[in-house]
Amino acid sequence: MTDRKVSVAVISADEEARRTCSSEFYLLSPVKNMELLNMELLDRFQQVGSQEEEKNPLVIAKFFNPTGIGTWYATEYDPTTKTFFGFVSLFGDHNDEWGYFSLDELERFKGHFTLGIERDIFFTERRANEIPALRHQEV
Repeated sequence: MTDRKVSVAVISADEEARRTCSSEFYLLSPVKNMELLNMELLDRFQQVGSQEEEKNPLVIAKFFNPTGIGTWYATEYDPTTKTFFGFVSLFGDHNDEWGYFSLDELERFKGHFTLGIERDIFFTERRANEIPALRHQEV
């Protein structure tokens, strides 16, 4: 039988708490939230522009809560107000709807383990009717 070491990361915002608990358990610095809106995405939102008249809008970005409920599908972004338009699914029920949501609010959110909202980096833009959660939702 071979010896295996298992490391577990424990996150603490308290700088004084950063110490070695044992040879196998370490405290790390706080999690830094990901950049939700990078220049590439900002440029893409500007290229696409308003989709107000579009019955089947192009979903450009997807944001989600990695520790709980909440998914946001963005179709438009206004840099002057830092506001997205898109589909918001908080409970996966009849209350899910198209509407506006704020970049600032997404960035300020702290869930379990102080994790913030994340952008799905594997999401590829596609039409709303190609996304199962949006397939039967009218804009």
